This record gives sequence, C-alpha cells and structure tokens, in this order.
Amino acid sequence: MSPVAAPADRRFRRSRVKPSRKRSHWRAIVMPIARYAIVALVVAYGVSRLTSIAAHAHVLQIDHIVVRGNDRLSRGEVLAVLTGLRGQSLVWADLDAWRRRLLASPWVRDAALRRSLPSTVEVAISERQPMGIGRLRGDMYLVDDHGIVIDQFGPQYADLDLPIIDGLSSRPGNSDSMTDEPRADLAARVIGAIRGKPDIARRVSQIDVADLHNAAVILKGDTAVIHLGDDQFLPRLQSYLELSSALRERVPDIDYVDLRFDDRIYVRPGSAPAGQRPGKAKARQ
Repeated sequence: MSPVAAPADRRFRRSRVKPSRKRSHWRAIVMPIARYAIVALVVAYGVSRLTSIAAHAHVLQIDHIVVRGNDRLSRGEVLAVLTGLRGQSLVWADLDAWRRRLLASPWVRDAALRRSLPSTVEVAISERQPMGIGRLRGDMYLVDDHGIVIDQFGPQYADLDLPIIDGLSSRPGNSDSMTDEPRADLAARVIGAIRGKPDIARRVSQIDVADLHNAAVILKGDTAVIHLGDDQFLPRLQSYLELSSALRERVPDIDYVDLRFDDRIYVRPGSAPAGQRPGKAKARQ
C-alpha cells in the first residue's frame, strides 16, 4: 500500500515556544539591589560604630573651656553657667543649649560656642554696655541702651562714670519689664548725641525722660534743669553752656531753662512762685 501524503492545513500553525526568562529577568534586578543594600548596611554600621567609639573616646571629651570677650563678667561666672559641659563628648554636646544658658545672664548680649579638636570648647562673649544708672522703683540699676536691666548698682561698679536716668519705669499695665522701651530709647539718643563731646558728656549728671517729647538734663555743679526737647540735644546743650554765665548774671537762682525753641531761651527763677510765667532771654542773634 503506497503512502498517502496529506496536504498540510495552513490554518493551523505550531507556535514557537521559547523558554521563560521572567525568573532570570527579576533575578538580574533584585540581586544588584540586594548587594548594594548589604554594602550600605555594613557601611552604616561601621560609621555608627566609629562615631560611637569617637564619642566615648577620652581624647574627644571636653576638657578645656576657653572664655574670651568677657570684661565685667568674670571667667568664673561664665564657667559656673557652663557647669556640666566639661566631660561631655565634643562630638555630641549640644552647644546651642549651652549658648541659651549663657544668654540668660543679664550681662551677656550675645555668645558663640565653637568646638576645637581634640577636647576644647571656645566661648566668645559679647557683653551689654550700660548707658546709665536707672532709678527704678526706689532702687538703682545699671541699664543698657534698650532699657534692659543688667544688674543692681553697687560699690562694685564705683568705677563707672554714668549719669542717673529718671523716668525709665514702665507704664502701668506693663508688668513684663521694669523699664519703658520708648523712654529708654530717648535716653539712649541723648547719651549718644553728647558722646561725641566727651567734655560735655562728663558733665551730665542726670537725665529725665519721663516726658517722651522733652528730655531734661542736670549738669554737675549746676542745679538748673535743662529742657532739651526730643532732638538737637548736643547743639542745645552747647548753647546753654555758652550762655550760662550771662544767664546767671541776670537770674542767679535758676529753676529750669527751656531750650526747645530756636530763637528763645526761657528761664524760670528758682524763687518764682508756682504758676509765675518764666522769664525769657534771647538765645541767638
């Protein structure tokens, strides 16, 4: 029997079946990531260990504290505020927190702390500068040009040649501060204006800023109250000094002198009854 060749039915085609590569594809992605993750963990662990060792190493423990910039505040007082910093890790010590402690001291206007290897912290102090001696609630205090109370005035500050400032007390209802900031600003402007003339600045004994629009001063060896207004403090004070001898010839006992007007100086005699109109003298030609 002869073989019969059946024609191939072209409607049916055998699909080519290739081996699946899905598993090898994911393995190619996952394996490098896993290797990198392992390396990263090893590195992180090593850094952590090294940091821990360095932090606890005796050579990196704070052993020296260097203080600079202090004048009125003694080094011992600064170190007393920083009690507990010595012996801490130079790496982990929170210097910002220690700086905040220093700023709580009334004498400290600003402070900066810096690490210095292997075991030192450097402290730079910027102190407040007192502008005068404020008479506040019956006591005397050193105050700066913002009206911040630095310390109670006492014999330890006898070397300071500063004017007494009246009228600084805070207004009723403001219990947050002992001083009134606008009045402190007025006093600071008066002192700043006359500071350029040291011979005149040294003669100022008292400043009264109770009236925000009229600062008044008293000079050493002179009982007259000199009203300067709220600007041109130095020129007005200079004009009084130039004319004071002539004024004394006309009015030997002067209660106050008002210099707030450009063309006139008003003088009130010390013996004048209450309500009497002050006398006036021509101040400028």
